[in-house]
Amino acid sequence: MRRMVVTAAVLACTLALSTACGSDAKTPDTQSPVGTKTIQVTVSGDTVTPNGDRVQVAVGQRIDLVVTADAPGEIHVHSSPEQEFEYKAGTQTLTLAPIEKPSIVDVESHTLEKTIVQLEAR
Repeated sequence: MRRMVVTAAVLACTLALSTACGSDAKTPDTQSPVGTKTIQVTVSGDTVTPNGDRVQVAVGQRIDLVVTADAPGEIHVHSSPEQEFEYKAGTQTLTLAPIEKPSIVDVESHTLEKTIVQLEAR
């Protein structure tokens, strides 16, 4: 009987230690557990669509902006750290660094001085 109690105690300790030593490494962006959030952005003349819309994303989620523009420009993401992207005329995909904590992050067109979207990370 005593041997069973000791064995159970050793197994319980081993299990507790093995789960406590789990890896805290982040999942690579391409393996986001909630998939990629894709936002279509159209820049035509002095207008941009979407225009200041709030879009919900998950903390740590990969975010792709698919930008279709009639002229080159620049997008600024007010995240931490901040991000800036230049785009050319035509269509291209810009991949943002994941937002790592709950917050609202503005994505702006510096060229047009307009807010494109507000990313609400939860």
